[in-house]
Amino acid sequence: MAPNLDQEINALLAGYAAGALPAPLSVMVEAHLELSPINRRFVADMEALSGQGLETIEPMMVSNRDARLAAIFNMGPVFAASIVPPKPDRARLPASIRRFAGGDADTLPWRTILPGVKEVKLGEFDGLKPSLFWIRAGTAMPAHTHEGGEATLVLEGGFSDILGSYGVGDISITDSTVDHKPVADDDGDCIGFAVTDAPLRLTGRIGRLFNPFLRV
Repeated sequence: MAPNLDQEINALLAGYAAGALPAPLSVMVEAHLELSPINRRFVADMEALSGQGLETIEPMMVSNRDARLAAIFNMGPVFAASIVPPKPDRARLPASIRRFAGGDADTLPWRTILPGVKEVKLGEFDGLKPSLFWIRAGTAMPAHTHEGGEATLVLEGGFSDILGSYGVGDISITDSTVDHKPVADDDGDCIGFAVTDAPLRLTGRIGRLFNPFLRV
């Protein structure tokens, strides 16, 4: 059975509002809110509820108060759900993704992994592996499933699979129950941000031969 996408995304948004998400998923939600207005009100309301809960907690003395305040003020601007930072001219990726990846789409060290498919791996965080992918217009990914879960945010273009069609700002969530073959839209390349907690596994007859190399 495929994951309940609405329920999964609501849980993701609630975790973001509570400040409980690992860094890669927090960046994904932040970028989603930059790109799409649909869930900004939901997250703002959740953040407000969290703030009300804090008001009921008895105050406590804070050690090193001055040093902590100085560190906060030195962090620079923090994204709020109700405020969308503008993209600078010619930027292709949301600001949160550019900060996390260390550059914009046209300056990152892309590596071709399949004909028409490029990837930039962005390290590992608490068992989660974030990456950026770039699929040429009309290109189909090999049929595959996942040994764990995968959350994908579309940053440019779009793609379709057995679960539906996804455009800019949309989040797709899959797990080991889903065997799919994403295909980039014909009218433009698809760029996305993916977070996985386990390797993918190719399921096509020829694709299975490449599975040992996907764990590198």
